[in-house]
Amino acid sequence: MNKEELKKQLTPEEYAVTQENATERPFTGKYDDFYEKGIYVDVVSGEALFSSTDKYDAGCGWPAFSKPIEKRGVKEKADFSHGMHRVEVRSKDADSHLGHVFSDGPKDAGGLRYCINSAALKFIPKSEMEAAGYGEYLPLVK
Repeated sequence: MNKEELKKQLTPEEYAVTQENATERPFTGKYDDFYEKGIYVDVVSGEALFSSTDKYDAGCGWPAFSKPIEKRGVKEKADFSHGMHRVEVRSKDADSHLGHVFSDGPKDAGGLRYCINSAALKFIPKSEMEAAGYGEYLPLVK
């Protein structure tokens, strides 16, 4: 999908976050304080990214997950912007900017905190997963 088609499909904020590496303001995203059962997919491509089972309240202002559904489903790359070193997280197929991963997550869940922009995500409720083509991920949603 080219940039013009994406601009028609996405909201301005979704486009800025996923295509221009923007970051939504903390505590403003629709999934920050959101705990329904289901999965989160890439707003651009629909790639399955995170399960609600692995979402937790990190108090950081963005949705936080202890791990992606599949480690190979996301790409990580060094990010030296804003005068700091971070690890950027991008979706594998669409190459959407999702957020960053930090090593201050829950120790009992692997110690990682995937800090993800709500604007990069689309939530698929558990009750709709099968019909939406995500039935294979139902066992991951507890």
